[in-house]
Amino acid sequence: MESRKNHRVLCVGAGNTGRSHILAYHRLDGFEIAGICTRSAASRKSVMEELGTFYPEFDDYKTALAESKPDAVCISTYPDTHYAYTKAALEAGCHVFLEKPLAETVEEAQELVALSRQVNRKLVVGYVLRHHPSWIQFVAKAKELGKPLVMRMNLNQQSSGEQWETHKNLLASISPIVDCGVHYVDVMCQMTGAKPVRVSGIGARLSDELPEGKVNYGQLQVTFDDGSVGWYEAGWGPMMSENAFFIKDVVGPKGSVSIVAEKAGAQGQSANIDAHTVTEQIQKHPSALDSSGNFVESDSFFSMESEPNHDALFQREQEYFLKVLDEDLDVTELLDAACNASRIVLAADESFRTGKTIELS
Repeated sequence: MESRKNHRVLCVGAGNTGRSHILAYHRLDGFEIAGICTRSAASRKSVMEELGTFYPEFDDYKTALAESKPDAVCISTYPDTHYAYTKAALEAGCHVFLEKPLAETVEEAQELVALSRQVNRKLVVGYVLRHHPSWIQFVAKAKELGKPLVMRMNLNQQSSGEQWETHKNLLASISPIVDCGVHYVDVMCQMTGAKPVRVSGIGARLSDELPEGKVNYGQLQVTFDDGSVGWYEAGWGPMMSENAFFIKDVVGPKGSVSIVAEKAGAQGQSANIDAHTVTEQIQKHPSALDSSGNFVESDSFFSMESEPNHDALFQREQEYFLKVLDEDLDVTELLDAACNASRIVLAADESFRTGKTIELS
């Protein structure tokens, strides 16, 4: 039997997300880590000590790309590096797994997609909720509610210490509704199957520790061409409230579907990275009434207790990336969706800064 080819991967970034991807590459047959590149030697050391294996180390991306000669590059760095790092990897003949968002502008995102096609290399964007069995069910049940849909989602994070330092570094290049919002507007687009037509946004700078012009709170509102509407809210920092910070709720003519995460949504959990992808159970509420005006059916609850944890979920992403590479899968839909989600969140950011509702052509 012919042995399976290992895809040699250069891992760039080893923070919360990068660490999970590195663990997945280490564990999965079909991948071989060609090197780990980070700005901080401590982050490289930490993840390799966790693995009990030491891989080639780099602190400069250009050098790492030239010397490790990878087949693929995994980019889990701050968003302001995504465009340049991905472009360099594709031009070097590498496939790319890129953490969201694709880039800081729609034009750059579209350029990367076009370049991946031009050089015939795969570009896979890390939309982790697309690989989460509970969120797949959540989307499917929302589609049963009729049209239009009202979609309400947020993920605020009360952070302090090292987490607040990480958030401040991230906020220097991107707002919360752009960074996290791409996940949730992508979910909204899946639920409606409709075209976004109008976006508005608000934002606020709640800390003097942030650079001028940067905000750590934002909310977007998006309207779709089928009449559906959605909002997403995100804020980071020590001042954020932990009341109602975890809302995932969809309403339609036939009822509602909600993620009910009593543990993950409890006080003290907003900064827990593992809790951000937890669902625990899904509640479905049917709206049908009988002739007396009473509900025909009771609410149903679907247990999600067997859902994967944070690291297992990120491993599912890499299993998909491996399948894309081994089977030459077409990723057009994913890339179109990634560009669409970026267009919505960036329009919300523009709306906040200009004070105008943005019409999407």
